[in-house]
Amino acid sequence: MAQVKIYGRRDVWASRRAELSDAIHGALVGAWGLPDDKRFHRFLLLDAEDLVAPRSAQYLVVEIVCFTGRSAQARRALIAALFDAARGLGLAEEDLETVILESPPQNWGIRGQAGDELTLGYRVDV
Repeated sequence: MAQVKIYGRRDVWASRRAELSDAIHGALVGAWGLPDDKRFHRFLLLDAEDLVAPRSAQYLVVEIVCFTGRSAQARRALIAALFDAARGLGLAEEDLETVILESPPQNWGIRGQAGDELTLGYRVDV
């Protein structure tokens, strides 16, 4: 299980939501083996004055909220894949920051049950 929160400026990214979502999801599918149909993205686009950072107007923060269980190597592979995807969007490396926030499956409630009771169609322990 993985959910993605994307923070950026509305005036820069609103018209590029689909392109950005495709790039991020491609990184998750490639690095972690998430199924193509498991895309959970939330765009938290802000007015220019509501995103204060010493970066360009293209600055993005991508948070991946997921079950625990992925190896350090898998987390590094995802980060590398996200930076590759960002370069493909014309985004400079200094304008992307990512964070992976892990939580035990039993802390999640999905489809009426605790996450540790779910049967997933993909592996988390990669």
